[in-house]
Amino acid sequence: MYEMRPEYYTGIAEIDQEHTHLFELAQETHDLLDDNMLHDKTEQLTSLLSELINYTKNHFAHEEAYMGSIQYAHIPAHVALHRSFEQNLMKFDLDLAGEDCEKQDEIVKSLLDFLIGWLIGHIQKVDMLYVKKD
Repeated sequence: MYEMRPEYYTGIAEIDQEHTHLFELAQETHDLLDDNMLHDKTEQLTSLLSELINYTKNHFAHEEAYMGSIQYAHIPAHVALHRSFEQNLMKFDLDLAGEDCEKQDEIVKSLLDFLIGWLIGHIQKVDMLYVKKD
């Protein structure tokens, strides 16, 4: 359901691989939301959120290094968007849900909506700006 599509490819192998993994994490988030057999999703959600935070930090570091290597003119604005994303990820408070399945699902849904909206919008509207076109 959530996957890398042709319009999301930058043509930069490392960045495209990392974007692909971010879509895989979005799919894992969707799968967690759809898992009605799991009563308490706290452990899985905590693990998923931790991986998202760590992975995006590494991905952003690679992307920022690439932008530096091509002397992209709008690095500061792009970096600010990355930091904003990281700050927004940190706002997902799992303690609010406790063991309440409905509240956990609300958090998972909010995370999924945030992740997909940001990922697609950022790739298509922001990342494509630094891609050198021939």
